[in-house]
Amino acid sequence: MTAKGKTTAIGNLYQIKVTLKGSKPPIWRRFEVTGDITLDKLHLILQVVMGWQNYHLHQFKIGQTYYGEPSREFGFEVKNEKKVQLQQVAPREKTKFIYEYDFGDSWEHEIRVEKILPPPVEKHYPTCLKGARACPPEDVGGIWGYEDFLETINDPEDPDHEDLLEWIGGSFDPEAFDLAAINQRLKKLR
Repeated sequence: MTAKGKTTAIGNLYQIKVTLKGSKPPIWRRFEVTGDITLDKLHLILQVVMGWQNYHLHQFKIGQTYYGEPSREFGFEVKNEKKVQLQQVAPREKTKFIYEYDFGDSWEHEIRVEKILPPPVEKHYPTCLKGARACPPEDVGGIWGYEDFLETINDPEDPDHEDLLEWIGGSFDPEAFDLAAINQRLKKLR
C-alpha cells in the first residue's frame, strides 16, 4: 500500500469507491482499475458497475476542470476525456471528483480514490469488489424522481402503480446488487 498522498507510477492499481449523490440509503460500488486508463474508459466502467445503460451524455468535474466529449454546444471548455489518464487527474489517494451522467436527470456520483496499490500480475482489471443497492432506472427523473418512483411502485393504491410496474418490466428491487453479473459485464470491456 502506498503512503497517503504518494503519487503513482504507470499501471498502479486504483481502488475506487463511487457513490450516487443524494441516494438514501447510499447506492455505491467499490472497484479496481489501473491508473493508466483514460477517463473515457473510466466512464464505460462506471456505466457497468453502477448499472446505467450509456444512453445519455456525461462529464467529469475534477477541481474546476470539466472532462468529457468536447462540443461547442456546451458553452464552456470541456477537455477531451480520451486524452487524459486517471493517474494524471487523481495522482493521490483520497482524491475526490464528480462524475455526472444524464444532464437532464443529473445523476451526480462522487468518485473517491481509496487506495493506490501495485497491481498483482495474476488478476485482470477492471473488477468490482463490493456494492450496495440497485441502480435507479434510466429516465426516472433524477434522485427525486427515483424517490417518487419507489413510493409509487410500493403503493398498490397509487393511480400510477400499475403503469410504472409495467414500464419497469413488472418488478424492481431497490436492494438488488449482483456482483457476479457486474464482473461478467466488466470482462467484456477488457
